[in-house]
Amino acid sequence: MPFAEGEIVLLLDRGENRRLITLRAGGKAHGHKGYLEHDRIIGASEGVLVRSSSGATYLVFRPRLSEYALEMPRRSAIVYPKDVGIILVWADIYPGATVIESGLGSGSLTLALLRSVGPTGQVIAYEQRADMIGSALTNIGKYVAPMPPTPPMSQAASLPEPTPDTWPDDPPADPTSDLPEAVESVVPGNLIVHQADIYEGIAETEVDRMVLDLPEPWRVVPHALDALRSGGIMACYSPSIIQVQRTVEAIEATRGFTQIESLEVLYRPWQVKGQAVRPVQQMVSHTAFLTFARRLAAKGRRPWDEPPTADLSAEDDAPESAEMIVLDAAPEDE
Repeated sequence: MPFAEGEIVLLLDRGENRRLITLRAGGKAHGHKGYLEHDRIIGASEGVLVRSSSGATYLVFRPRLSEYALEMPRRSAIVYPKDVGIILVWADIYPGATVIESGLGSGSLTLALLRSVGPTGQVIAYEQRADMIGSALTNIGKYVAPMPPTPPMSQAASLPEPTPDTWPDDPPADPTSDLPEAVESVVPGNLIVHQADIYEGIAETEVDRMVLDLPEPWRVVPHALDALRSGGIMACYSPSIIQVQRTVEAIEATRGFTQIESLEVLYRPWQVKGQAVRPVQQMVSHTAFLTFARRLAAKGRRPWDEPPTADLSAEDDAPESAEMIVLDAAPEDE
């Protein structure tokens, strides 16, 4: 499919340095290697080689999600692609799932969640800071094809409208400080944003998955217990191991989760050039710890936590919230 006006494209120079531009008829991308006319890209095929006014060459592609997330304007730290991949697989984010996310940040994780749940799924984002929502929706709307209808607004507060814009050809030091006019950002219809404090509670129930990128995820654990369906999975993104410790302790204290696991992901590329085969000199090591837990059917009661003498088959003694299946013991050999 040829490139069209209004598309965001990725420029790669000979050193594989990345740059994103939004194509405009008659537009020029200026840089220290001269300028590049947008009209030479519009209508061309993906992977085309183009030259700037100084003769510098660039390859042009549509950006991968990882490249877009790393290069898009941001007002906060993002969840890095190496962690996003593990979150999607370990938390088993699947097409058609309903996922709660908090907080929204710059939208990098939200983009991956929307792609994973597909048009039949739904992502519900909780973000307390109104100033973060507009820029995140702008980033999301530029990359994700719009899926009508317009997303419903939270009753907690009105949602600020994203400003229609494109990125400048030469972004300033603060990429959020000066975004010009042109292409309107449209938010996909399966994204709902609540401007609300998730620490105060979660309105939804029977949710399939929950992903938390918060300073104090342990404060959300009691709400997650009520919001997640049986078998639902919660994932927490925490930069500090102290955060992980407090979160795991809170999860265990509910006695309503199992398969509790904490890990981190290290990304080390290798250089393979002839006889020079070795790791690259720089790697992306620690960014955050990931903690996962799975919701039990028995809210606040796990069979293996019961004393050996407990009569689990006595329905009168079981709490109403418990949904426990007790297997008959194997008959003894006669």
